[in-house]
Amino acid sequence: MKDVAEKSPTPKVPGAKLLMVVSPYYRGIADMMQRGAEAVAEQAEATLDRIFVPGTFELPAAIAHASKANIYDGFVALGCVVRGETSHYDYVCGESARGLMNLSTFDGLAIGYGVLTVETLEQAEVRADPKRGDKGGEATKAALAMVAIKRRFAGAPK
Repeated sequence: MKDVAEKSPTPKVPGAKLLMVVSPYYRGIADMMQRGAEAVAEQAEATLDRIFVPGTFELPAAIAHASKANIYDGFVALGCVVRGETSHYDYVCGESARGLMNLSTFDGLAIGYGVLTVETLEQAEVRADPKRGDKGGEATKAALAMVAIKRRFAGAPK
């Protein structure tokens, strides 16, 4: 895993309004990811609202509903799925990722993907910690980068 110093710079997108959609199923992991996301939004001079969903599987639906309000420039999806003894892990990981990708490609939404898919909680802690993996911060940077791309092409001539 990269050191924090090696990670991508924070895009400056002043005035961007993001909605962070959080699955707090693993509360400690979700809290760390939110701290990373908040720090990046502040650096980017963006605002960050938040809502909570029951689990990672519900992230795409919540973003789809929120997008209809047309008040957010982008979205940050945060969650964690830890492999268990059944195939449930595979369904939740695959379907939530597919749902978020469909919203990005088909609906043109700017979404930062911050869903940890791990074997153990220890792996999740390393990836979620803003001082180590900072996946919440990285997902927010991705959302901001996509907002900047959308803005660039919004007024582009055909």
